[in-house]
Amino acid sequence: MKAIDLHCDTITRIDGTPENSLFQNHLQIDLQKMKESGTILQNFAIYLDKATTPNLYDSCHHYIDLYERELKKNREHIAPVLSYQDYLTNQEHGKLSSLLTMEEGAPLEGRIDYLEEFYQRGVRMLTLTWNYQNELGYPNSLFVEEKSGLLSTYQKGLTPVGIDIIQRMNQLGMIIDVSHGSDQLVNDVLTYTDRPFVASHSNAREVTYHSRNLPDDLIKAISERGGIIGLNYCENFLRKPNDTQPLVHAIACHAKHLKQVGGIECIALGSDFDGIPVNEELKDIRSITKIAQALSQAGFSTTEIEKIFYQNVERLYKELL
Repeated sequence: MKAIDLHCDTITRIDGTPENSLFQNHLQIDLQKMKESGTILQNFAIYLDKATTPNLYDSCHHYIDLYERELKKNREHIAPVLSYQDYLTNQEHGKLSSLLTMEEGAPLEGRIDYLEEFYQRGVRMLTLTWNYQNELGYPNSLFVEEKSGLLSTYQKGLTPVGIDIIQRMNQLGMIIDVSHGSDQLVNDVLTYTDRPFVASHSNAREVTYHSRNLPDDLIKAISERGGIIGLNYCENFLRKPNDTQPLVHAIACHAKHLKQVGGIECIALGSDFDGIPVNEELKDIRSITKIAQALSQAGFSTTEIEKIFYQNVERLYKELL
């Protein structure tokens, strides 16, 4: 079955490791594994840790340079997607597709001209925050509240600059990604824009009580806006620490809840491969066949699984890119 994955950190992981390339590596995603898995389009994120990266703007350009070099070396196998037509053309030519994203809004430094610069360099999706406050808005906290077991959630949302940025993103055709954002940030995106957006790698909080997962009201609102939510394969977001159910069954449970609250049209895949610990059950992108099997066992029809695996993303990209 064909598949599209909304999020991975592979580009950052291959930097400085000559033994690893985009074509073939020891990580969770490479072009060979993509072909074996049926993945036809991969979102490649420029992941940046604000706490450990001294110059986020320069570092982001560094990783885009790396991304471009890898695509050039592998141009017979994969090509970038800057528009929906590029995606269609790549399929016609038998090539894989890649869509460049940024997982942290801090490199913009709150500047519209930097946003436009990164758009010109091929970025087509921006995760507004990672795990730290930036000029655009507020994320979820990393710190566990012992009493509730729920990671603290900032109640602050977008800044005035963040509002300007998302509105310019809509004008450009750069997709807004609210994964990692606070609940209020997601509400602010709903308030200050009128186009669909994504939570590229988030699950359902009602199933697993974790602030990186979305509450039901936001799942419903994202769906009603025409947006999509990528199922994240991180074990901490899928099941409780003492839960021994297979990981793919936990993914199916989250998918069932998303369907119940938001409908089948809002569900997609957002692995976070190469940004999460390796789990032997879902070792790399070739393991997604197990997810399809688990969804089928959970009662999803073939038509519904195809929507989750690629058709819902196709619909969104056709509208927004």
